[in-house]
Amino acid sequence: MLFDAGSHRIHFDLLGPDEAPVVCLAHSLSSDSGIWAEQVPPLLAAGWRVLRVDMRGHGGSEAPAGPYTMAILAGDVIAVLDFLGIEKMHFVGLSIGGMIGQQLALDHAARLHSLMLTGTSPKAVPGPPQMWPERFAAIREAGSVAPIADATMLRWFTEAFRPAHENRWQQVHSMIANTSPEGYIGGAEAIIHFDVLDHLPTVRTETLVVCGDDDPGTPADGNRKIAALIPGARYQEIARARHIPMVEHPELFSRILLDWLEGRR
Repeated sequence: MLFDAGSHRIHFDLLGPDEAPVVCLAHSLSSDSGIWAEQVPPLLAAGWRVLRVDMRGHGGSEAPAGPYTMAILAGDVIAVLDFLGIEKMHFVGLSIGGMIGQQLALDHAARLHSLMLTGTSPKAVPGPPQMWPERFAAIREAGSVAPIADATMLRWFTEAFRPAHENRWQQVHSMIANTSPEGYIGGAEAIIHFDVLDHLPTVRTETLVVCGDDDPGTPADGNRKIAALIPGARYQEIARARHIPMVEHPELFSRILLDWLEGRR
């Protein structure tokens, strides 16, 4: 479904019974709501209502002109909630989706029942100074995100994943390649300017932080730091996983997710 937010249209889907509690799933930079395909069936089977929102310039959402900030991206999620008449949600965010979740906890805490953050960071992700400029240059030259898709997949999955799951590997690779250049660069600029380290101790939303033990993009140390700074937050690590554990280890990830949510239903 498309929602007209004024400057752009936001694509989302909402599945499950009207009276069920809502879980909102937010994807990573250069993917879309399809990254959560493995989690939707078990969530629905357990009686949850599942909301997936495509970020600006990703999936079916349009890419308005930048600059983007994490507060703006969090505001898009709130706009969809308001459109649907949903007062509160459980929020689950991956990578930049986890940054959006932290921003929501700071700016819109009254709309959250709980927060689950996966493979994310409390500030701009670590990397050499030339990392983002080089990616932007390759994307602008090609007019496409496709040139960085192969390298992205190496950061997202261990070497064992592709031989066992070739079709799913190709699906995720296609998500990356088909992301709009404007959406990728806008989201990346929001990441570059993101830093909530000093504010996380004020968060009062119940929080679980999950990370793959071999995540090179948002390393475990940064995820542990989030859990250490948010009062009462928990941290859980997934072995033999990089940046996208919900796809690489779907049964384990879904069990962690459902256990977390059931304790807060």
